[in-house]
Amino acid sequence: MTSDFIARLVGMIVFIFVGARLGRDLATFVNLDAASRAFIFGLTGMLFGIIATPYFTTRPVRLLRRAINEVPVERLLMSLVGSLIGLLLALLLAYPLSLLPEPVGTVAPAFISVIGAYLGLTTFAVRSREILDALSERFVRPASRAAAAGSRKLILDTSVLIDGRIADVAETGFLGGTLIIPRFVMTELHRVADSSDQLRRNRGRHGLDILKKIQRSEVVPIRMVEEDFEDIPEVDNKLVALALQLNASLITNDYNLGQIAEVQGVQVLNINQLSKSLRSLYIPGETFAIRIIQDGKDANQGVGYLDDGTMVVVENGRQNMDRTINVRVTKLIERDAGRMIFATPESDIRRAPTDA
Repeated sequence: MTSDFIARLVGMIVFIFVGARLGRDLATFVNLDAASRAFIFGLTGMLFGIIATPYFTTRPVRLLRRAINEVPVERLLMSLVGSLIGLLLALLLAYPLSLLPEPVGTVAPAFISVIGAYLGLTTFAVRSREILDALSERFVRPASRAAAAGSRKLILDTSVLIDGRIADVAETGFLGGTLIIPRFVMTELHRVADSSDQLRRNRGRHGLDILKKIQRSEVVPIRMVEEDFEDIPEVDNKLVALALQLNASLITNDYNLGQIAEVQGVQVLNINQLSKSLRSLYIPGETFAIRIIQDGKDANQGVGYLDDGTMVVVENGRQNMDRTINVRVTKLIERDAGRMIFATPESDIRRAPTDA
């Protein structure tokens, strides 16, 4: 049974008794006998408990748990420190305020304690990154400070998390920097995961799984940032503004976002371009095995694909449909859309002198 179902059962039982008791107590307002009032109000309470109980029990707890899980550890730590400092300052003011005439002397100490804790928590939570950076600059050894300063800052956007390859790239250790995940990117990812469209929902959930995988990684340091540019509505523009503010690079698969960022002086790392540059390179004359899986555009052509997605067009390859054959590269074409290889079956090459 789910927590919502259990909450509905408990709410139903509780509000049956509450409604029945309320019905018996309304003798002066309702012109019915006590049993009828108890039955009607008990039934109303049961319906209210079934429908409304999860909205003020399990669902707020679930939202609070999600919020706590998403808050970075340093922000939680700074919030706790800020609350303690705010309460300490309020304690210093509590005694003088208690000497004021009633009722101010009774109410003011409690009021100032609440205000102090709230201001301390809010201030330290919002400025947690700046406070930690300042403490690091003051107390970290110069050698460690220089090493930290040389570390790159790499901001991840939503498209990279949904794509998923960034997790494997991070595990290799080639990134050489700190991965920064903005809060507004996580918010957008949750919005995609909650979409009514099945495809978008699956993509969003995959992105959340990748995010959890990255957070569990011990190879690359992860940092969550809370900066949210409320005057900028578009997430892409927020990413560019954050990259400029932090002097960070931007990792994305979005071509348009990359162009906008580069125009404004932000270094862009595109995972698609990285994948393209790492594809296997065959030069004319080399041989390799390929499986023919479909017809080509021209007569007798067959088409296969390498593991990295590179299309291989094999002349006279149609007769080897659904077979793996050895081919020799005759031509290599580089395009913006990708690389294309033209090849000829090795059996045709060996037969050529005999046929001549």
